[in-house]
Amino acid sequence: MYDLNKHIARLLQDEPFFAKISLRIVKTATKDIPTAGVMVTETGNFEMLYNPEFFAKLRTDKQRAAVIKHEYYHLIFEHVTGRLPEDGMSKLWNVATDLAINSHLKDELPKKIKVPGSKEKVPLCIPGGEGFEVFPLGRSSEWYYNELKKKSEKDKEFKEQMEQNDSFDEHEQWGNGGKVSSTAEQIAKERAKKIMKDSMEECQQKAEGYGSVSRSVISEIKERVTPKLDWRAVLKFFVNASQKANKSSSVKKVNRRYPYIHPGKKTSRAARIAVSIDQSGSVGTELLKKFFSELEKLASLAEFTVIPFDTKVDTDKVFVWKKGEKNKFKRVFCGGTCFNAPTDYVNKHKFDGHIVLTDMGAPKPKNSKCTRLWITNSYWAAGCFNTHERILTVD
Repeated sequence: MYDLNKHIARLLQDEPFFAKISLRIVKTATKDIPTAGVMVTETGNFEMLYNPEFFAKLRTDKQRAAVIKHEYYHLIFEHVTGRLPEDGMSKLWNVATDLAINSHLKDELPKKIKVPGSKEKVPLCIPGGEGFEVFPLGRSSEWYYNELKKKSEKDKEFKEQMEQNDSFDEHEQWGNGGKVSSTAEQIAKERAKKIMKDSMEECQQKAEGYGSVSRSVISEIKERVTPKLDWRAVLKFFVNASQKANKSSSVKKVNRRYPYIHPGKKTSRAARIAVSIDQSGSVGTELLKKFFSELEKLASLAEFTVIPFDTKVDTDKVFVWKKGEKNKFKRVFCGGTCFNAPTDYVNKHKFDGHIVLTDMGAPKPKNSKCTRLWITNSYWAAGCFNTHERILTVD
């Protein structure tokens, strides 16, 4: 009998992200289902059920790995933990979720799979494939679901096809169909987020990459597992936290604790903040304009030194954005990207904090002598170098 547990490491050897998810999923052989499926257990854990005969009859390891990834994508996209349209579970939703997933597996899954115990070959739901040529690749489950509904309402034959179409894998154990308590479902939702977060962090720490998982999917996962923060508020906090107090004695100010024994202290606070703006050609003008508008608001708090850069820093282009001042956006570079250039400038001039607006499209730079904050969008953050410094997304 085919034992998936014995082969799982080999099947996912080129898929570090899926391999790390797999370590956290129980795999159980059963002939109660025709192919495979993922479900939530009564304890809020995840279990992948698989039919050993089905896996044994698949022709290649590539196809077996694709089926495993298909199941894990259901976890990644939260199909197992309650992501449903307003109309609830239906065959259309089953098809829609498979269309969304198989967009990422189009060249790996066979167009048809024979289900054990059946003479019929069940067509897989692949956009652009048999019966689904009208649908493009790479859309969400909700998008496919809405399009399926529209087409079913207009095309009677298509509607009948949808009613007869069953997903090649098992979806009946999702949500309430799995007969698990609402508490178990809630635990599973939080556990799924932790699985995704931990798996991503391990891939980053070991610099293994994510295998075949696209940057757009990783970006979506990061967006889902990252606590939502107002990036403007974080910037404001960063500026305030970077301010250093300058104290001097004052004969005019009475020391409250030791009046007339020790001189009073006059305190002024000023932050020396460097704002390095990546002006390489890959950074969009709209994002640069958006950031400039926010700097204008932050200028009410402190003075900034603006450092435009691409592969270099031109000292003639560096300017001080004075407190309360307004400045018009201006692009002054349009080359490649090197983060060491602004880092060297900031280290040399002894700033208290360093903010870098960038697309993260360059190797990890040398260490900064002051606290450094990276600002980008979620798409670029998904493919950036590994760092323990804060990366703030502005989507």
